[in-house]
Amino acid sequence: MNATIEIEEKTFGNKHLFRDVKFSLQDGEKVGFIGRNGEGKTTLFRILNGDDTDFQGAITLSRGTVMIATRQEHHGFESMTAMEYILQDLPEYSRLKHIMDTYPAEMGDNIRKIYEYSEALERFDHLGYYNIEAEVVQVLESFQLGDKADALLSELSGGQKRLIEVAKVMLSRAHIALIDEPTNHMDYVAKDTFLQWMQSAKETVLVITHDRDVLQKVDRIIELKDQKIISFKGNYDAYLAKNASSTSNQMNEFELTQRRITNLKAKVIEYQRFKEKARDPGTIQKFKRLEQQAREELAALQQIDKPTFWIDRESMSGLGLKTGEQYEKFKAKNIRLHGAKASEGHGRLLMDVSKVSLGYDNPLFHDITFQVREGETVEIRGRNGAGKTTLIKALLATAQHKTLPCKVFAGDIEVSQKISVGVYQQEVSPELFGKTLYDAIEALYLSRDLPIGETKIRQLMSDYLFMPSDSALPVGQLSGGQKARLQLIAMLANNPSLLVLDEPTNHLDLPSIEEMEQALKKYRGAILYVSHDSYFRRALGGTIVQLSL
Repeated sequence: MNATIEIEEKTFGNKHLFRDVKFSLQDGEKVGFIGRNGEGKTTLFRILNGDDTDFQGAITLSRGTVMIATRQEHHGFESMTAMEYILQDLPEYSRLKHIMDTYPAEMGDNIRKIYEYSEALERFDHLGYYNIEAEVVQVLESFQLGDKADALLSELSGGQKRLIEVAKVMLSRAHIALIDEPTNHMDYVAKDTFLQWMQSAKETVLVITHDRDVLQKVDRIIELKDQKIISFKGNYDAYLAKNASSTSNQMNEFELTQRRITNLKAKVIEYQRFKEKARDPGTIQKFKRLEQQAREELAALQQIDKPTFWIDRESMSGLGLKTGEQYEKFKAKNIRLHGAKASEGHGRLLMDVSKVSLGYDNPLFHDITFQVREGETVEIRGRNGAGKTTLIKALLATAQHKTLPCKVFAGDIEVSQKISVGVYQQEVSPELFGKTLYDAIEALYLSRDLPIGETKIRQLMSDYLFMPSDSALPVGQLSGGQKARLQLIAMLANNPSLLVLDEPTNHLDLPSIEEMEQALKKYRGAILYVSHDSYFRRALGGTIVQLSL
């Protein structure tokens, strides 16, 4: 056993994140960690790696266990190169390298230092560090970052830093690897590299992810729900089946509890009336006692919080009418997409791309030809760096009658004059970072000359699962999931006839991903998207435009 986690209680401000959380991690197992956005998954990671000690409980590691985790922030590391950053975080590397570099010049006849130097050489070799720089470059190349080994961290994008973190963990040879959303910025080739490593690695891997391709390859899934940890043995398919069964049972129990509450309320009133009508002291005491017992049971039942209910749609379809009706009544609230039903499509041509080659100093791709008609779905596919984002920016610039941000080497792009475009981007615009969530939503609508008021803003926040207290949060401090939901609000604000989606499932939890997929299936406008989520691609389908030189 690598680790045992027991957390009696963890709070964040006035909010309880965990109560009586208990689970263990076994040698070499691969565990997916899921939960709704805001439930506290990243906080639990911070507790495990020692960054957060403000909790009641204990984390017990087997003797000698080495743990490594991906970082969210890189303050203080900006002046390091990617190579230096990865190497300094590898277990024992810095200490051993210091001994090997400094002792030869200073140890002389010092027996202790000679022994330490000899031990360091042997340990360095045992850990495979003599070839580690070549391994770093090899892994970075698999993530298309081979030319970034000597780049400063301050020069890298957020997505590139996330890949650097994953590379660091893959090379660490630690006993336990904690990885937070590793595939969010990976293309399909890089993701396959990561999955192959994860499945063959000797390390115990605990990975926060809602990437169903990753969850399909794990040994166990643990879910953080209603302040508790629930463990599901098996992969994603097994989780869906077991979750559907356990959720159905929970709904039955909850419905019985609600019926009992209704009956007890009626009993309290009934005993009160009997007590008031009675004249015999013994009878009065009897109904007084019964009323008190009913009140006590009622109070206890009313203290029970409503569980969070979610069943995926495919499993739901096989559970029968009664369970379906229960689920509609009790299910957890999911995002409600506004503007996701454009006017009925009649095949109107929205975009016509003919033999286009785009790039900067040189073309990124050649002779791309496709059309986008109302009601159609088109997927832009290619490796990172193949020009997907460049093509999308060129299409948007043409639609907005702006100068293209790249060079057109050949071909033509024509866009309908009546097109209305909604864009889902991976990154929130920096100009919104200093605004509160409330002000950012207002600014998004006003910048497009769309009507907006307090009632509409509050409704949008509610429909996209923001709490009233979130309205004052600066956009720069929102979680990845919260920023993703803000991007959905921005995309759908003007009821677009064409949706442009760039990796839309990043940072969304499983229920929200499914809600988005279902809404997009009903959308009657056109969809142009980029995604390396194979489940999402299968759900949306469409014509594939492959970018390559």
